[in-house]
Amino acid sequence: MTDVRAHTERGRRRRTRLGVTVWAVLAAVCVPWTAAPTAAATGGDRPAAQLYVATWGDDDWPGTIDRPFATPARAQRAVRARTARMASDIVVNLRGGTYRLPAPLRMTGDDSGRGGHRVVYQAYGFGTPGQEKVTLSGGRPVTGWRPDPEREGVWRADVGGLETRQLYVDGRRATRAGLGSGLPGKLRTTATGYTTTSAIPRSWRHPEDLELVYRFDYVEGRCGVADISRGPGKRTTITMERTCWKLARDLYGKESLGEPSFVENAPDFLHRPGSWYLDRSRPGRHRLLYRPVPGQDMRRTPVVAPVLETLLSGTGSPGRPVRDMAFRGLTFADATWLAPNEPAGFVAAWSMYMRPGPGAGGAMETRTVPGNIAFRTAERITFQGNRFVRLGAQGLELSENSSHNTVVGNVFTDISDGGVVLGVLPPDTKGTNRGNRITDNWIHHIAAEYHAASGIWDTGGRETTIAHNQVDHVPYTGILSGPSEDLRGLMRGGRIVGNRVFATNRLLADGGGIYLRGEQGSSYADGLVVSDNAVTDSRYGVWNVGIYTDDSSNWMTVRHNAVHNYRASIGDCSEEWGDRPVRHVRYHGNFWDDAVPDWLPRRPYPGGWPPAPECGDPHDLEFRANTLLPRAHPGPACAATPACATILDRSGPRPGRSPFTTVAP
Repeated sequence: MTDVRAHTERGRRRRTRLGVTVWAVLAAVCVPWTAAPTAAATGGDRPAAQLYVATWGDDDWPGTIDRPFATPARAQRAVRARTARMASDIVVNLRGGTYRLPAPLRMTGDDSGRGGHRVVYQAYGFGTPGQEKVTLSGGRPVTGWRPDPEREGVWRADVGGLETRQLYVDGRRATRAGLGSGLPGKLRTTATGYTTTSAIPRSWRHPEDLELVYRFDYVEGRCGVADISRGPGKRTTITMERTCWKLARDLYGKESLGEPSFVENAPDFLHRPGSWYLDRSRPGRHRLLYRPVPGQDMRRTPVVAPVLETLLSGTGSPGRPVRDMAFRGLTFADATWLAPNEPAGFVAAWSMYMRPGPGAGGAMETRTVPGNIAFRTAERITFQGNRFVRLGAQGLELSENSSHNTVVGNVFTDISDGGVVLGVLPPDTKGTNRGNRITDNWIHHIAAEYHAASGIWDTGGRETTIAHNQVDHVPYTGILSGPSEDLRGLMRGGRIVGNRVFATNRLLADGGGIYLRGEQGSSYADGLVVSDNAVTDSRYGVWNVGIYTDDSSNWMTVRHNAVHNYRASIGDCSEEWGDRPVRHVRYHGNFWDDAVPDWLPRRPYPGGWPPAPECGDPHDLEFRANTLLPRAHPGPACAATPACATILDRSGPRPGRSPFTTVAP
């Protein structure tokens, strides 16, 4: 049984109950923000070779500052012609503007830096007051709007064979047309879908486009509809996509698939201003329908439909990773992800989804939502000072034996799934991902479509540093560290240090600010250290935990953190019934309000620890020199306590390390 299924089973069991500082350590693990000026970039003692790209350029030109290339792809070809004889860094300077990519930029070993030199793609003037705004877009502008003769107040545009799951109008994510609730009438769940006493669903056009959304405590899934027809006794029969329905019943449980939470994606639901629908009923002659919000003139308002599923990728091979590259000061925008359109839909938990496994045994295969920007088998790749925005999958992925990569000073926002994912991603169960550093980033308002996602997820790294990031306003978990399955020996030496996390779990329960799980080492000496983080102000729903040690958490040190205004400050489920107990966790020098919800009995030791039958007693916990904040007003009490206030003041992106201004809770 995969851990996804076990975790969902635990949720099914639990659902009835849910009614002295260490700044020397910080200096050792954190990467400073260093923005090298464009013209001064060097490779050793030689000036860097400079290439230039501009929207007004020409790919037949030589790529100089006065005669630049027109496209990043042409600059990539010029770089490849030089890498074999690199004597300095090669810097590709992109002048301001939007570059609409006709195809993904795919980096291989031929694009790598060599001889100790790097290949750098950056905004012109990076690190100077004159830095220009550069966007790499996978979107297509939609024009030719006219009023739809069939629907008053709705506009339409012919878009050929366009396929997308997102639409951006005037730079904002539009909402897919939805019913706003579940199915009408009195429902009965069947082996193939539903019957309902309401005849309304039979009037809905294009039922094959419909998606039913199922939201539980900490998971959310989507399944398509195959057909809607008249059933016996004047009832309506709703037949679900067979593959998705089977996966959903196996994963969530037959008894859980009653009333869907939402119904969306039909032209009949275009009632809300700002909603859209893609009519795909005529192959190759699709129509995009949109109901404008007051004040929008569709003849002038810019509309972009994401088309590419990958904007930028780097893929190495065993023994030949893609390496020594940097991307600085760029905006990555307008990408989609089409896998949920498949018959198997999006039967998901966290950022994982199910597909039928190989063979005839009926086993499920777990996959991970990919990154729209993804590097696999990569070393010494740097992402610095970029924006990841308007994306339809995960923001950035580092996986498949990727080590010593740096993600520093970026912003991730308006992304359909998570912000950053790294490590051993399902379906992989093995790999070495070592020394990656995720620091000084701002991740907010992500998981806009697939809500059970995390701002940062380390799935199986060694010596990973996640430091001084700010994660806020997310529907589920802020930072997640732990493998997707109960895998041993993958993780050790991790550091989660100095992060600022607040406003998590704004939609889904049973997650937390910093969520930990799995074996994180073989002893305290090489285990995970979680220190000097401020995790606050997320008292949403019925159950979430500031620093959450979940099933099979092992070898963790939680020290010198400030945690308050969650439903529980620390704790969660020690899965005795699944032979995955929580053990070997020590809590030293923390400040917390030791909140525990009313429905959960207190233990003799701090934290919220659900009892049997769902969970059991954690083992080998160690508490030393922790400070209890008053439960009524923990925030002001922390601010008035110098050591606690210092944690707050020094958490999050550091001045000068990130070019972006974050917001306080």
